[in-house]
Amino acid sequence: MNLPKPSYANPVHMLAFGLGSGLSPKAPGTAGTIAALPIYWFAMQDLSVWAYLLVLAITMLVGTYVCDRTSKDLGVHDHGGIVIDEWMGMWLTLFLAPQGIEWMIWGFVLFRVFDILKPWPIKWFDEKVGGGFGIMIDDVLAGVAAWLVLQASVYLIALM
Repeated sequence: MNLPKPSYANPVHMLAFGLGSGLSPKAPGTAGTIAALPIYWFAMQDLSVWAYLLVLAITMLVGTYVCDRTSKDLGVHDHGGIVIDEWMGMWLTLFLAPQGIEWMIWGFVLFRVFDILKPWPIKWFDEKVGGGFGIMIDDVLAGVAAWLVLQASVYLIALM
């Protein structure tokens, strides 16, 4: 299926498409998730808890708007190239994660598993909630599930 392309000159579209990372012809969700990692590494991992939560809140608000606007502009709900929701889910997964590339990789794997498989209730939200919030919420829930497993992993390793 040939999906409509975003306007490269439209900053709303470019934000929704993860600054272009969602334009990958293969696995745009994975490409978008990978694109979120350098932002985390260089700009987010050293933030205070409150600053990190503020970034997540702003990403949720902005993401909801740009997803809604872009999906309406393109006439496609949850276009595969819209990946700001993957950024949100990935950053949520890595909230309070220990520093280190191994935790980023583990968080990435966990988030992608939950985002792709969409176990209940993630799948229910993905199918039943519309608009920009609907595009964002399934990735937020996948991020929460991945965060729980990542934090449990941190705890279990600390016990060893």
